[in-house]
Amino acid sequence: MSDAPQPLSGNMKRKMRSTSRLYAVQALFQMEHSGQTVEKVIHEFEDHRFGAHYDEGDMAEGDQVLFERLMRDAVNWQSSIDQMTDRALVAKWPIARIDPTLRALFRAAGAELTQSDTPPKVVIMEFVDIAKSFYPEGREPKFVNAVLDHMAREARPEAF
Repeated sequence: MSDAPQPLSGNMKRKMRSTSRLYAVQALFQMEHSGQTVEKVIHEFEDHRFGAHYDEGDMAEGDQVLFERLMRDAVNWQSSIDQMTDRALVAKWPIARIDPTLRALFRAAGAELTQSDTPPKVVIMEFVDIAKSFYPEGREPKFVNAVLDHMAREARPEAF
């Protein structure tokens, strides 16, 4: 009998990627709120969120590679992602005026749309689900869907 870890199922890998996207939104929000560096926040999340066990419950395990890539890409490409988000928002609502949670979500989604080969429709669906978790009763998920659809069509028109 081997002590080698068992390979992860496709469903578990999908759940881990979804968790990493949620953690990236939370971490980007935290960075903006606290002024911490991307490296500090990455390490904090990996040490205290990824699979951590607390009295209140266990934190989900995430895909660390995806999390780190989303974080670094969102920071490194923030200016162009924010400009793309601005173009997708109505003129009266520049990105600086929107809710900081949504701003973090658009940055993480924009990083994945522009810096990965994940199909845009998957990115949109995943981040709309995250919006639903933050705003279960609000109109924000529909807003997120519309903005991300616009961003995806700009970033990856060949996918549509």
